[in-house]
Amino acid sequence: MNSVIIPTFNCGRFVAGAIESALGQTVRPAEVVVIDDGSTDDTESVIRQFGDKVTYIKQSNAGVSAARNRGVAESSSEFIAFLDADDIWEPTKLEKQLAVFESDPEIGLVHCGMREFDSETGETIGLRTDGKDGWVADDLLLWEGPVVNASGSSPLVRRSAFESTDGFDPAIKVGEDWDLCYRIARKYKIGFVREPLVNYRLHPGGAHRNVENMEIGMGRFYEKAFDTDDANVLTLRRRAMSNYHRTLSGSYLYAGSYGRAIKHAVKSLVYRPSSIGYFAKTPLRLLSRS
Repeated sequence: MNSVIIPTFNCGRFVAGAIESALGQTVRPAEVVVIDDGSTDDTESVIRQFGDKVTYIKQSNAGVSAARNRGVAESSSEFIAFLDADDIWEPTKLEKQLAVFESDPEIGLVHCGMREFDSETGETIGLRTDGKDGWVADDLLLWEGPVVNASGSSPLVRRSAFESTDGFDPAIKVGEDWDLCYRIARKYKIGFVREPLVNYRLHPGGAHRNVENMEIGMGRFYEKAFDTDDANVLTLRRRAMSNYHRTLSGSYLYAGSYGRAIKHAVKSLVYRPSSIGYFAKTPLRLLSRS
C-alpha cells in the first residue's frame, strides 16, 4: 500500500492536475493526503471538489517541509510518495517505483527521471534522466553530478526509512529534498527508474529560482552532514565544500549577482585550489549560453 502526500500553498490553479495524476496511477494509492499550508487563494474549493477521494487538511503556514511531515503523520501506508502541487505524474510512476522496491529489501528510497516543462505553453524544456542507485551517500555529499533526482515529486520512500531520519528539516527552504535523500542514503540503498515519470513545472514562483535560499539551505545540509565522528565522511569535507561554493558561484553568476559569484569562487578555491581549471573556463561557458 502507498500514500501520496501533496503539500500546497496558494496553488489553486495547479493542484487539481497534481491530484488527478495521483488518482490516475496504474497502481492506485491507498490514500491521497493534501496538506494546505495556509493558502489564501481558491485552493480549498478546488480540493473540496474531489470529495472523499482525498483527505484534506488545512494548517497555518509552516513551510513545505512541515506540511510534508504533517502529511506523513496523517497517513498510514508502508510506502510514501511526495507530489508537489504544481507538478504532474505519469500514470505508471508508482507502479514502476514499487517494482524496484520489490527487487531489493535494502532499498529505502526510489527516485525517477523528470521532464521539465514550461508552465504557460506546456513545452518540454529539458529531460533529467541521469542518476545513480545503490549506496550513493558519498556522491550526494560531493555534489559532482546527477545522483538523486531530489525534486519534491520524485521520491517514493519506505515509511521505516523516512521515520528513521525524523523526516524533512523545516529549517531548510531550498534543498530539503536533498537533505532527506542524503540522510536516508546513509542508512539504505537508493533505487532509480531512469524514465521521466515526473512532469516538473517551471514557473516564476518556483522555489528553485531563489539562490539565496539555496545557499542557506545547502549550507545547513553540509553543517549537519559534517557534524559527525565518521572519519570516512570527514575526509570528503574539503572537496564537498569546494563543490558547494563552486555551484553557488555559478548560480549567482547566472543570476547576475557578480559580487557573490566572485566571493564563492574564492571560497571554492580556498577549499580546493585545484578547481582553478574550472573557473578558468567560466568565460567559455558564459559565451556558450549567450
